[in-house]
Amino acid sequence: MNMLTSRINKTLFLVFVILLLGVAGYMILSDYSFVDALYMTVITITTVGFGEVKPFTPEEKIFTVLLILTSITVFGYAVSIFSEYLVSGRLFEQFKHKKVEKQIKSLKGHTIVCGYGRNGKQAILKLNNYNKNLVVVEKDKEMIAELDHEGVLNIQGDATLDETLLKAGINTAANLITALPSDADNLFVVLTASQLNDKCKIISRASDESSYGKLKIAGANNVIMPDKLGGDHMASLVVTPDVIEFVDRLTIEGETTANLEEIAVHDLPKKYVNKTILDLDLRRVTGCTVIGIRNPDKDYIINPEVETKLTLGSSLIVLGRPEQIIKLRQLF
Repeated sequence: MNMLTSRINKTLFLVFVILLLGVAGYMILSDYSFVDALYMTVITITTVGFGEVKPFTPEEKIFTVLLILTSITVFGYAVSIFSEYLVSGRLFEQFKHKKVEKQIKSLKGHTIVCGYGRNGKQAILKLNNYNKNLVVVEKDKEMIAELDHEGVLNIQGDATLDETLLKAGINTAANLITALPSDADNLFVVLTASQLNDKCKIISRASDESSYGKLKIAGANNVIMPDKLGGDHMASLVVTPDVIEFVDRLTIEGETTANLEEIAVHDLPKKYVNKTILDLDLRRVTGCTVIGIRNPDKDYIINPEVETKLTLGSSLIVLGRPEQIIKLRQLF
């Protein structure tokens, strides 16, 4: 693609040179003004045949013949290059890139997902269910085509490179999920993202236990090990099957529903700030139950007392049936 772009630039340069030579030649040989010389050059190289400004001398005729032959060669080459440009799809890619860049620039507080593998797809599905703005970074062309088909905003490139993350809007992103298959690549992404935006929450996938500590040191807020979680989950289904199946049911989602919801206190109406869970009265209003709270110190309280105060910086963990969660989302 870079070679094709270079050839297009070369072609445009040759066309400019032909115009320049034509104008200069007619101004010198025929003593034309700049406008008349430009007019003669254009009608000559385009072979429209409107006629000369004044009759030509033999020298001018020879110059015109050479100009026509040269311009035919250059314009023939230009047509072949631009045809190749259209057939290769490069033109449509340029339009897509411009559109994507404009959309990403308008985002703020979005989530960047690096990698469209199995873990990346699940992350995107979850984020879409919560209507979260996201940008996917993927370098595989087939994956990019799939993302385009699904209408997911994406950037094609290497997520370990600074310029790729900058294109994805890392400067204004609130979260980054790196789910690349290689722990080394995930480590590079974490290092890069933490340097470009130290306020961004970074969640990384890891395959080896030895990578866990390195990713945390590099700047990852959370490190997830899918294989370990999967093994623990399967063993738990043997030890405490009913409990695990119940927890699984709490996290099963459709396209617009969820059984667990998180509500930040700052998203509640101002009248509830510094009030109690009892004052909020979610059970009566929505049918949902507050089963946990995270205080400003990021400590979790399970099954908090109704007298617990709703302070800024806290978040409520709410349990409810799908229809109750929908009602809750509509209220807050």
